[in-house]
Amino acid sequence: MSKDTEKAVVGLSGVGLGLDELVHHGARQVIQQAIEAELAELMERFANVKTLQGQRAVVRNGYLPEREVLTAAGPIAVKVPKVRDRSGSGVKFNSTIVPPYVRKSPRVSAALPWLYLKGISTGDMGEALSVLLGDDAKGLSANVVSRLKAQWADEHVAWSRRDMSGSHYVYWWVDGIHTGLRSENSDGQCLLVIIGVKPDGSKERVAIGDGYRETKASWLELLLGLKKRGLKAGPRLAVGDGAMGFWAALEEVFPTTRGQRCWFHKMGNVMNALPKSQQARAKADMQSIWMAATRADAHAAFDRFVSIYAAKYPKATETLKKDRDSLLAFYEFPAEHWQHLRTTNAIESTFATVRHRTTRTRNCVSRPTFLGLAFKLIEEAEKTWRRINGPEKIKLLLEGVAFKDGEPVQDDRPVQQKLAA
Repeated sequence: MSKDTEKAVVGLSGVGLGLDELVHHGARQVIQQAIEAELAELMERFANVKTLQGQRAVVRNGYLPEREVLTAAGPIAVKVPKVRDRSGSGVKFNSTIVPPYVRKSPRVSAALPWLYLKGISTGDMGEALSVLLGDDAKGLSANVVSRLKAQWADEHVAWSRRDMSGSHYVYWWVDGIHTGLRSENSDGQCLLVIIGVKPDGSKERVAIGDGYRETKASWLELLLGLKKRGLKAGPRLAVGDGAMGFWAALEEVFPTTRGQRCWFHKMGNVMNALPKSQQARAKADMQSIWMAATRADAHAAFDRFVSIYAAKYPKATETLKKDRDSLLAFYEFPAEHWQHLRTTNAIESTFATVRHRTTRTRNCVSRPTFLGLAFKLIEEAEKTWRRINGPEKIKLLLEGVAFKDGEPVQDDRPVQQKLAA
């Protein structure tokens, strides 16, 4: 996907989750993990110190009472662990992140973008935690930072191996997120993301992987992994960009899943083939297609667009025409779900900030670090996701009821008409 297309997508879908929201949901977990990593370093340093009886001299000894640290995101509760020195030499654990009696950290609002987006190398992560916690964190060792990154990577690996035999999805949003980061083996790692809708209408992460240029082989590996771990069937509808190898891979692994092309991606692609003087009008003309009340009205608006622009801008109309059927697939699903199904906004809104900020990061990252950071970002974003509109209509879909122009139909008649008769 071109940079111009990405800008168009971001402009249409909004900036997504706010920084303050990410801080509020992630600060407690990040701070607690960092404290535990500090403790682990202390325990390792004294691992070979023994008592006269041959026992470890320094051992864990519970936690201090939980206390709140006032941050820019509000009060964050933290628990600082204690150690017991059985040798009597007076070894204690004092966190440099949350020192004794610290009750306020006014700079936490700037932390998470660094932790997740700038915090790639060990040096950068130390700087990030210094931004979070002030001068007291400048002495944070490289070992603590490495433990923290390794923990996130391990969490992603464990999640990626979870049993999926009980999982069932009605819809998927699928996208390849080009972050601009460089991996150990190639430039421009591509993050492969699938977000799904469960039968109760709630959203959850389905898969977070990586690949090269959104190829069919990369997507095939991801989808086969889901199937191998027990996912019995794909969703009723998958929504994504038309430029991905995902569609060819989906046809092999879950051939019964229908495809819906993302309108925001498509509009960006079409406008890239038009001069700026025509883009505002063309945008309005395309909106009249996907906002039409019925498939017939959408086809009529589609034909009008082609007749207006085909002669002067054939590349723009061909870009639109090649995905005609898949752009209008949403008409065979509940009308309450249309606003969710016409775009990949569920993914775009989450990663709009990622695309913007990772362009500033030029250092090379390891694959586990890359996936671990992405995993933590989307894990925190998931906590704010809402159910789709009209979740009760999902039951009809699962019962096999067909939909026409957003309404359930039986015997070629809308269910409402049949009940009235």
